[in-house]
Amino acid sequence: MKKPGKIPASEITAPEVYFNRRTFMRAGILAASALATGAVYRRLNRVSTTTIETRRIDGLVTSGFHASDKATPFEDVTHYNNFYEFSTAKQAVADTAAKFETKGWQVSVGGLVGKPKVFDLDDLLRISPPEERVYRMRCVEGWSMVIPWAGFSLSKLLQRVEPLSSAKYVAFETLLDPKRLPGQRRGVLDWPYVEGLRMDEAMHPLSLLAGGLYGRALPPQDGAPIRLVVPWKYGFKGIKSIVKISLVATQPPTTWNRQAPNEYGFYANVNPQVDHPRWSQATEQRIGESGRRPTLMFNGYAEQVAGLYAGMDLRANF
Repeated sequence: MKKPGKIPASEITAPEVYFNRRTFMRAGILAASALATGAVYRRLNRVSTTTIETRRIDGLVTSGFHASDKATPFEDVTHYNNFYEFSTAKQAVADTAAKFETKGWQVSVGGLVGKPKVFDLDDLLRISPPEERVYRMRCVEGWSMVIPWAGFSLSKLLQRVEPLSSAKYVAFETLLDPKRLPGQRRGVLDWPYVEGLRMDEAMHPLSLLAGGLYGRALPPQDGAPIRLVVPWKYGFKGIKSIVKISLVATQPPTTWNRQAPNEYGFYANVNPQVDHPRWSQATEQRIGESGRRPTLMFNGYAEQVAGLYAGMDLRANF
């Protein structure tokens, strides 16, 4: 596997879009088509009047992981969000999440490890100096962003708990609290939201535990206080508001794969050659731009991560 190198720094956009037939049947929600995404965004974005006021991150250092693309404006990143725990309407998440409280937050890390531990936010901040990384982000429905995240490699947390050799996967779980996350009061998805990575994916230096963006702490609508960012995968792998991480021996269930396995695979690697059953993945709409651009294999990170999947059929393992 090639050593990760510098990645251009001008590509940053907002999270992802995940509507499917089962969601429509259960919640009466119809996904916009990929071709209409840009028009829908321009018409509906910025309806929120929520002011974003989060603390600045001290000691933030610049890492070598910087996409060269132009970053997506802060207002777009924080007001066009996929976070079903608050709302299925991307333009409504910021308002719904405005009073979300993260005081006393803890993340348990256990399973097949030598030293299981419950980390509070201060513990997490002490694991590694926060790095700013500008990552391209790609939604499965055809829209993309370029976002300057702040965080540290997931591998640094996992090393703290000393994974056992029997650990082959890492499972993640979002907070389950319908009082604080009103979207969980509806059966849009099976709650809590869960995700997973293969161990080598989780240990790859590009896999990030993010606690901020644009030099400030994460606002609630973007996954406060801690979320996963895996830039070569479609956005639904970026589980938000994490409370539990477990190292396991077998492939864990993941929310969208469980919801619609014919549409959302476990791997979720960005692959323009594999169409979603209901739309093409060959092009994308960068939020804040007009027109569409070609989708890059592994979202432009093929040099860094393609070796993880050598010998695999990427059409079958989507």
